[in-house]
Amino acid sequence: MPDSRKQRGLSSRTLKVVGSVLIVLSLLGSLVSPTDPDFANLTIAVLCEALSWMAIPLYAWLLVEGYAHTRSRWAYGLRLLGLALISEVPYDLVTSGRVVDWTSQNPLFALVICLATLALVDVYAPESAAWRWARILGLTAAGALWIFLLHAGVRQQVMQAGILLLLLTVIFHTLARHENTMMMSAAILSACFFILPSMGVALLHYRNGSRGMTHAWQKWFFYVFYPLILLIFAGMRAAVL
Repeated sequence: MPDSRKQRGLSSRTLKVVGSVLIVLSLLGSLVSPTDPDFANLTIAVLCEALSWMAIPLYAWLLVEGYAHTRSRWAYGLRLLGLALISEVPYDLVTSGRVVDWTSQNPLFALVICLATLALVDVYAPESAAWRWARILGLTAAGALWIFLLHAGVRQQVMQAGILLLLLTVIFHTLARHENTMMMSAAILSACFFILPSMGVALLHYRNGSRGMTHAWQKWFFYVFYPLILLIFAGMRAAVL
């Protein structure tokens, strides 16, 4: 008999769908020029961008889940890096209208650094290590510095989405055995980043732990989705602005 409890709540697939919708919201906001005199349009753009920040905890959680269950962490990391490189030009076209823009790199680069940080935490700060939390803090600070220097995941020159991604992945990974402490810590931290990311943490409270994937193509769809939707919106931005 199937476990009815497992059938309720949000699967990983559902979380990915919600995250994808929130990414589209962010891209919709990019279609409005910051010099647009229409206050209603600017308000909608700001709301779309702000609501998209709810996706940050979702992707932090999904990265930790992927890290824990992947067959090869090297292959997982290389896939993310390849996807980040492919997505960079379309991301720059959408966010700034330029082919190359060094003021912000797409958040997939932040995810790659998050993944590397988790791997280093497991190597240099295992459960039995003395000064474990000091090592975790040091490795997290190093990862945050790389994200900051690369401007990975900077949104509207205001939201340090990449750094929040890193901090949440470390919390989800290191406090996985302490559900209440983990979720409370993530919610408090997210609230410090303009409140809305904490709503994403609230969504995670309703996760059911299942993958929800019934076909292999669904996994690859979510890999293709980001660069594809960036290309679509880059074309739309060129046509509109």
